[in-house]
Formats: sequence, C-alpha cells, structure tokens
Amino acid sequence: MRDYHRHHEWELALDLLMEIGDEHAVSLQFWSLLADAARQMMLEHSAGWCEWRAWEMQHGTFRARLSLLSTEEGGRQTAFPGQGQLRPLWDIGNRAPDGGQAVNVARLWVEGVPGLAPGESATVRLAPLSPEQWRHVEPGDGITMHEGRPVVGMATIIEVIPRSVAGQEARL
Repeated sequence: MRDYHRHHEWELALDLLMEIGDEHAVSLQFWSLLADAARQMMLEHSAGWCEWRAWEMQHGTFRARLSLLSTEEGGRQTAFPGQGQLRPLWDIGNRAPDGGQAVNVARLWVEGVPGLAPGESATVRLAPLSPEQWRHVEPGDGITMHEGRPVVGMATIIEVIPRSVAGQEARL
C-alpha cells in the first residue's frame, strides 16, 4: 500500500482498499471515506460501488442469480446499466390486501459487468426499498423481475446479507 502512495498510484490504492472492504468487516465510515476519495479522483463507478456498500451495511441486501428473458420471449428490448440505477419490481411472494399479487421495488447492481442485456444472466445484488417486506426471502427462493405487468427475468436468491450496524449483524 505504501508503494502505491509513494508512486502516486491512487486508483490502484483505492482498488486495493475496496477489495479489502469486500473481504473483511469494515465500518460504514470506511465506505463513506472511500466514496469521497473516488469522487475526488473522478472515479464515478468506484464512488457508486462504495456508496452501494455503505447502503448495504445500513440496510442489508440480497445476492441472486438473475436470468433475463430474451426479447423474443417477451423480455426487455434493450440492455440496462448495472450500477444501481434500475429499480425494477419483484414478485417475492407477497400478497396485496385483495389477495392478488403484490410487487416490491429493489435497486439492482450487476456484479462484474457494466450491464445486462436481454437473454443474459449474471449475479446481482438487490437493495430493497422496503427491507421489512423482504424478511421472509431466503437462499434458494425463486423471485421474478417485472417492468410493468410482464415478467422480464427470473432470479434465485443465493445469499442474504444482513445489515451490519456498529459491527453487529441483524436480520433484514
């Protein structure tokens, strides 16, 4: 780390710190400081990831394997960026007061690729806007992604990442 500092390789140092944060328990302040540093270096993707990780610590998140339907199967017409901008609807098994299907909103971050196109699959992170409505969701559960009424993708939950407040984990 000190070698990166001496040679002014700030982006490499930031990447190394982000890897450390992804592998080890760190504080909320750690992610917030990294987000600030990334913004100062005009590294918007890195800043977005650090902000996402800070949000995960506060609220928890889900990892899932998502497969989008192809356009021919009635899926999306275009690819979407995978850095948390998309807020699709998800059928996670909840019911509306009339007994019909209820859907829940969750932001979506695609791991390892900049976006996802119709017919493609990837591991994603889901950040529910109302985490309390997702408490029953567990690894192995199948959920469906909607944009409006039609199903555009299917996902299987692979991990529930609980929120972590001051080093203590709590169920979503």
